[in-house]
Amino acid sequence: MFRKILIANRGEIAVRVTRTLHEMGIGVVAVYSDADRTSLHVRMADEAERLGPAPSAESYLRIDRILEAAKRHGAEAIHPGYGFLSENADFAAACADAGLVFIGPSAESIRALGSKTAARASALRAGAPVVPGTEGAVTGEAARAFGRAHGYPVLLKAVAGGGGKGMRRVDREADLESALRDASSEAQRAFRSAEIYIEKFLERPRHIEIQILGDHHGHMVHLGERECSIQRRHQKVIEESPSPLVALHPEMRHAMGDAAIRAARAAGYYNAGTVEFLVDADRRFYFLEVNTRLQVEHPITELVTGLDLVKLQVEIAAGAPLPFQQEDVAWRGSAIECRIYAEDPYNQFLPYPGTITRLVRPLGPGVRLDGCVYEGWTVPMEYDPLLAKLVVWAGTRDDAVARMVRALSEYEVGGIRTNVGFFRQILEDEGFRAGRLHTGFIDEFFARNHRPQPPPDLAAVAALAAALHHAAPEAQPPSSNGNSPWAAAGRQELLR
Repeated sequence: MFRKILIANRGEIAVRVTRTLHEMGIGVVAVYSDADRTSLHVRMADEAERLGPAPSAESYLRIDRILEAAKRHGAEAIHPGYGFLSENADFAAACADAGLVFIGPSAESIRALGSKTAARASALRAGAPVVPGTEGAVTGEAARAFGRAHGYPVLLKAVAGGGGKGMRRVDREADLESALRDASSEAQRAFRSAEIYIEKFLERPRHIEIQILGDHHGHMVHLGERECSIQRRHQKVIEESPSPLVALHPEMRHAMGDAAIRAARAAGYYNAGTVEFLVDADRRFYFLEVNTRLQVEHPITELVTGLDLVKLQVEIAAGAPLPFQQEDVAWRGSAIECRIYAEDPYNQFLPYPGTITRLVRPLGPGVRLDGCVYEGWTVPMEYDPLLAKLVVWAGTRDDAVARMVRALSEYEVGGIRTNVGFFRQILEDEGFRAGRLHTGFIDEFFARNHRPQPPPDLAAVAALAAALHHAAPEAQPPSSNGNSPWAAAGRQELLR
């Protein structure tokens, strides 16, 4: 087993990986940019090294500096987390050339599956159904020809990455040229590749993915599905396992799992990965892409299977065989994850960086919080504003929803805006509770509810509560997220 591992990432995933490595008795080397000098992942590591200025291109994307740090600190392996260099085949190859173990798939597998068009070709060879689309990057004329042949809407997607970056829905040919230009520019900034391909857009599909795990000895299993249909700007924000749809039709889990394993085997895959599918109204599923890394939403799979995916990743990278077979995998209960962002859901989900002045974390049975923030920490503008992942587990989906609502009501983040209150509105929505999910759910939610409004200005609520406190000294101060009885009373006063 490794004695020391460098984590080539930041934020909550660096914190989450650090915790498992410490449990395994493995030393941790953190890297950081100037913006992250006081970040929690740096504080928790055994050793740390500065990479450079805040921009990712000068810090977290600098392969040379990361490898130099690993060598200088005596690390034997590198865990890439997700984002940044996690799906960069050149980085995986550079690690191998430097005598370091890359905790993930081979560079060859990343090249075969990390490119969305190459992954489509691999899935087709493996016999997996795919959404109609181009087999390579497109220019304006090829995109127009595809749109005329398949009809609108269509979806433009970055060849080299995911996470909603470089993705645009196009509803008519007149908008195609500008959408291609915008998507290509965004893809270049995010992935250093401007290549765009095009797919037919499926109306109201569900987004369901399968977690796979393979070792270096040819063994591969799937760990079931995750429902990831609640998205904003093509990025997942609420995920759950099992999928409410698959729970009603369990044969889908095995069919999708088999298709996922076939697609991964075709690329010689090992370590953790995720095969994503779109599912239409008739329960037909279509291969979408492969994420050749750990997913943001991996905790819900851990909670329903009882497995530590990071520990398994490390053991596989060290050469150990999978300690179980497919028939040993069991799923128990229901888990839900909410991605807590510093953003304003009521203003186009715009990021909301700033200093956290108050932080109250939810606790209690079945609650897990994978976070990276603390009181007094300033959320940087340079990176994705993900603060934490709030995850709950319960015996049934209904109980898990109720537990998540309770946990969200306890969660307080002062000084910035977050999506905590918005998530409560989503989880209390009748359509969500009934499991009627699809990738356009949030847009329809806003339309159905005439764009719900945020709680009143929290500073005004706090001022009112302070005034009331003088009249009732034994009272408690208001909650910074507008969930406490005091805040509720304040809202009523403000609305009068």
